[in-house]
Amino acid sequence: MSPPGNFPSDTAVPAESAALPPSPPHWLGRGVLSVGLTSFLSDSGHEIATAILPSFLVSTLHASAAALGIIEGVSDALTGVAKLLSGPLANEPGRRGRLASGGYLGTAVATGAIGLCVATWQVGLLRAFAWTSRGLRSPARDSLLASLAPSHAYGRAFGLERAGDNLGAVAGPLLAAGLVTWVGIRPAIYFAFVPGALAAVTISIAAREARRQGGSLVPRKLGLELGALRRAGVARALLPIALFELGNVATTLLILRATELLHNGATTLAFATFLAILLYSGHNAFGAVVALLGGHWLDRSNARVVFAAGAGLYLIAYVGFSLNLHSPAALLVAFALAGSGIGLAETAESTLFARLLPDHLRGSGYGVLGATQAVGDLTSSAVVGILYALASPTIGFAYAAGWMALSLVAALTSGLMKRSVPGAASNGGGPSSPGPDSVDGGE
Repeated sequence: MSPPGNFPSDTAVPAESAALPPSPPHWLGRGVLSVGLTSFLSDSGHEIATAILPSFLVSTLHASAAALGIIEGVSDALTGVAKLLSGPLANEPGRRGRLASGGYLGTAVATGAIGLCVATWQVGLLRAFAWTSRGLRSPARDSLLASLAPSHAYGRAFGLERAGDNLGAVAGPLLAAGLVTWVGIRPAIYFAFVPGALAAVTISIAAREARRQGGSLVPRKLGLELGALRRAGVARALLPIALFELGNVATTLLILRATELLHNGATTLAFATFLAILLYSGHNAFGAVVALLGGHWLDRSNARVVFAAGAGLYLIAYVGFSLNLHSPAALLVAFALAGSGIGLAETAESTLFARLLPDHLRGSGYGVLGATQAVGDLTSSAVVGILYALASPTIGFAYAAGWMALSLVAALTSGLMKRSVPGAASNGGGPSSPGPDSVDGGE
């Protein structure tokens, strides 16, 4: 008997074969791959500048460490504000490509131009502009990715994007080290423009793929859509995330802790700094691998479980950083746990919002999520930094671990992260099969 569908045949097709559902579309298309490559290129570019910035400010421009802290703090705050305000713009599919490509190009130009600065205030302005551009592009990029990925593969798609971001955080500092040796501090910053500009090109390819797939082009009234987001369950879903972000300290504090522990363990300061940077690279490498694996897990589970696993890994990591671990191997375990935790948690957060919201609300949803992350991270880093300096590193990391414990409990016991809008998992917000986080019925 000829296989059905190969050649014309008057042989009847068995009823069970005819009833088989069509195979789901493959998730790794040109658009999804372009978004992942975009995150890698952009992060590689601005991480080049981030790695060099302390030396450039302090050694070249003779600024203080306090100036560096103020510049970074203000820039991070502007990122959160920009994410919140740009979210409604990204609700309309027709704007997403322009927002994303403009944001990536703005980040690249401002970051590379830092090398031209001759005064600290100029660095502050350009860094603020670059980080504002980062905030403007983020909701558009995430909404674009959700529209490109099939609903059964949101986890893998966002895992790929997070993996690209983490791999860029590995490549950027390594490129910075080589460039500083080759051309010097100031010219090395110029090179940060190149991968950033390429990121603007690759996100434009993704936007073109999204337009080719089609989608609603009806102009929408601008607004945060807070009422619609609340009815979709976003407020309840944000509780474990907010608790997590209030304990999510800047990785610079992890590097500082490792440097001090290694130096106090009878290692020279220079070698301790070198080892700490290697450990940080390991943190990002683990984050990339676990984001990919976590994406596959998410597509077979619900975001609540994967997010809780990330919070749990971070909790263990912070316990490790609170102890006096002078062994590089022990510190590597702590960095690996933290990197794995962020790889799971961030991928779960993005996947959850893709499942939870219809397409016309995703921009606002990702804007609110980004603002929550930025406010939480800024608050956590400030409080832990103060506790670190005025009390002890142990108390600072114990404080952060407490927030992770609360987030873990909230994610596991409340069911806050299991809700979604019926049918929201489709690319256009239309009917689709329920995802792992879906429940029957609305609110």
